[in-house]
Amino acid sequence: MDIFERITRNRGPIGQYQTAGHGYFTFPKLEGELSPRMKFRGKEVLNWSLNNYLGLGNHPEVRKADAAGAAEYGMAYPMGARMMSGQTRKHEELEQKLAAFVRKEDAFLLNYGYQGMASIIDAVTSRNDVIVYDSEAHACILDGMRMSLAKRFVFPHNDMKNLETQLGRAVKRAAEQGGGVLLITEGVFGMAGDLGNLRAIAELKDRFDFRLLVDDAHGFGTMGASGMGTGEHYGVQDKIDLYFSTFAKAMAGIGAFVASKKDVVDYLRYNMRSQTYAKSLPMPMVIGALKRLELLQTRPELRQNLWKVVSALQSGLKQSGFDIGKTESPVTPVYMHGGLIEATNLILDLRENFNIFCSMVIYPVVPKGDILLRLIPTSMHTLDDVSETIEAFNKCRSKLEAGTYRTETFQDISAMRS
Repeated sequence: MDIFERITRNRGPIGQYQTAGHGYFTFPKLEGELSPRMKFRGKEVLNWSLNNYLGLGNHPEVRKADAAGAAEYGMAYPMGARMMSGQTRKHEELEQKLAAFVRKEDAFLLNYGYQGMASIIDAVTSRNDVIVYDSEAHACILDGMRMSLAKRFVFPHNDMKNLETQLGRAVKRAAEQGGGVLLITEGVFGMAGDLGNLRAIAELKDRFDFRLLVDDAHGFGTMGASGMGTGEHYGVQDKIDLYFSTFAKAMAGIGAFVASKKDVVDYLRYNMRSQTYAKSLPMPMVIGALKRLELLQTRPELRQNLWKVVSALQSGLKQSGFDIGKTESPVTPVYMHGGLIEATNLILDLRENFNIFCSMVIYPVVPKGDILLRLIPTSMHTLDDVSETIEAFNKCRSKLEAGTYRTETFQDISAMRS
């Protein structure tokens, strides 16, 4: 079969909804200033779908730093990959400050989080090594393992007893092959908001020989007394061998970093193909990241206000009888039950009649019959925003339980595109 014919016939698990959902449920256009109130299809909505935890995306000092960096350097400098012609003192300064903040000897600045994580796994593992990973690992971790030649063992999400079994198998297999073991998990799991059990995993290092790689994309800047991340929250930051995070969440920017011992970071600098063969991060983004990191460290009120909103939202939802799972982070899932038609009509009602914008997750990401509404609180939200949202959710749940969304005809979004 011709390749184009095959992909035209089979659009994929998400792409199958393209005709009805494009521009509304998928690839929606949110316009205006980054804030809890933005424009969607020409009208204002209360937005719970921005990974802008600390509100830095539109902070005046950040915008000033971004603009100054662009004015001085443009968006092209430095040209070339870091190894060849793209190195600057500012890139090195950002790496040094990131390493100091997360209490590691050194850090390596990466262009993007997704490609960075995939490339780390590929760089540090060989065909003789064994990877042990959480079943709920992010797609970037899964893709990194696909690139790696290492053998893989998976443990059910946060199942420490099963993890011990998999580590036992992994250590034995690695010893037979003359390799080592890499355990990969996340600090905060971005869909459900629960935490990787880093304390229990760290304790297993006394019994099993392995290195620990933690993807803390949603934990960096939000978790821990200083915002250092989930390792600080659990008091085990020193037990994390490779600490990774992205700038796309709390830092509200572009880029990522990995931190570890100096000799390990030096190895990554010379062996991560995604960085060796990619253009250096543009100077305005580096200068902007330095300002974001400064505010993250010196403005604790940003994180404090975030958690005030998180507490009000999550406690209010629970008091109203909503199932928000096991979240211990700002990520706030709301679980309901229904099929595709009910889910789409529920979101239509929220957006069109209550002016609430949040993300909807359905099968195959969650089991059939489940609906997950994912809310991302930020320090810019208010307690009034929380009250408005919970009131709207209560009304929509009543309609869902009464069968209103099940009996209505699904509205084809293709006719509503703007």
